[in-house]
Amino acid sequence: MNFSVIDILAFFGFIIFVVGFSLWVSRKKESDEDYFLAGRSLSWWVIGLSLIASNISSEHFIGQAGQGFREGVGLAIASWEWIAVFALIITALFLLPKFLRSGIYTMPEYLEYRYNKACRTFMSVCMLVFYVGVTIATVLYAGAIALESIFELPLIYGIWGIGIVAGVYTFYGGLKAVVWSDVIQGTTLLLGGLLITILGLNEIGGVQKFMELSEGRMHTVLPLDHPELPWLAVFFGGMWIPNLFYWGLNQFITQRTLGAKSIEEGQKGVLFGASLKLIIPFIIIVPGIMAFELYGNEINKPDEAFPVLIKNLLPTGLVGLMLAALFGATMSTLDSLLNSAATIFTIDIYKPFINKKAKSDQMVKVGKITTMVLMVIACLWAPIISSFEGGLYLFIQQYWGFLQSGVVVAFFMGMIWTKVPAGAALMAMILNFPIYGFFLWKFPDLPFLHSMALTLIIIVVLTTIYTLISPRTEFKEIPSINDETYVLSPLVKYWSIVLALLTVMMYIIFF
Repeated sequence: MNFSVIDILAFFGFIIFVVGFSLWVSRKKESDEDYFLAGRSLSWWVIGLSLIASNISSEHFIGQAGQGFREGVGLAIASWEWIAVFALIITALFLLPKFLRSGIYTMPEYLEYRYNKACRTFMSVCMLVFYVGVTIATVLYAGAIALESIFELPLIYGIWGIGIVAGVYTFYGGLKAVVWSDVIQGTTLLLGGLLITILGLNEIGGVQKFMELSEGRMHTVLPLDHPELPWLAVFFGGMWIPNLFYWGLNQFITQRTLGAKSIEEGQKGVLFGASLKLIIPFIIIVPGIMAFELYGNEINKPDEAFPVLIKNLLPTGLVGLMLAALFGATMSTLDSLLNSAATIFTIDIYKPFINKKAKSDQMVKVGKITTMVLMVIACLWAPIISSFEGGLYLFIQQYWGFLQSGVVVAFFMGMIWTKVPAGAALMAMILNFPIYGFFLWKFPDLPFLHSMALTLIIIVVLTTIYTLISPRTEFKEIPSINDETYVLSPLVKYWSIVLALLTVMMYIIFF
């Protein structure tokens, strides 16, 4: 593909600006709190944009657009976005106040306050393995395959190029560099997706023509026997588990909310992110459906849908900008993952087990070294992801299922039922692996969302039995960094109600 001078300038200019600005805003760092939580100084709009930029990466543009392209899925994949709105509301109203008042740095740290160090350590180790082995590697691979599809850049060069650029400014600037790069890149990728949607609609002949051609793919509710997204799993079952885990208990996402100025500021940031979630399907999934209508004969694999749209729709001069947007989409997720993984290792593993007397500057140094080590490991592992044939997006969702149900049970049952002991929580997280693995192995045709739901039900029953037999007898107070009485603000309450109603309306319109 031929590039104009404008394309080249747009690409390199964008990357240089993002990296330079991120390093500049994060230049003043004095403590581990500054490095890992941006000094707990983040405003709501920064949190919201950073949440979405970290979440919506190249594996969304490649993976979700690919699912939209696939026959029998289409807009139904949007449920991952719209059920997330409800999960974000629960996070804002129920989880975030507890986490911010306790002053924690990481999600596993909360488990030690509620249970014991064993629970904290088990979750920490599992999160690190899954971040590097599943999510970081998938993000790198998705970004590299986009560059390869559009610009014929060899896969291995794309993986290492993306990894090194994101690793460098994350290494230097910590969370503050990450969130500000996310703000820039998040805005750019959303605008880029909107541009592709507009150009695609124009190519097809307008909204009405698109709806006529794509009527069979514009439904969100699929049959009960659908192999991936049966309506029972979406509305009443397994889809709620990964969403509650991802948006409320996942260090990669929650770290920017833990850096909020206040509880209300964090809540507004989460709800702002939920508001953006409502429109994501129309700039990522709908283009995948357009790709089927426009270029179905040219596309061999669903994950090629979005790259083919870029190749065919963008005029000379905008190609470089879209490349920068895709590159930035990958970096915005990768930098968050690297920073969160480094935070977990430093706070939950290094300080408790390796150097209990570690000072602030030592912890920052360890966090930086960990960032680069994890980046190298992920770059070496990323090419292996290509062997998965089910699509990138489903790869992430399916394999995180080995951890999510147990963690959700440990947190939520621990918050709701004070008698749940540490042993029950640790058992819940450990048993998730064999129980979920059994369902995948013994019932391979069962939708994995059903497998997750059944896993959760079994774990809840076992945790309840354990608690009834051996309830917790010693109670310790979860720390609080302030003595202020928390009161839910009217703005947060009504914003949550409006979001819930709008989401229900989306399902009614696209039933």
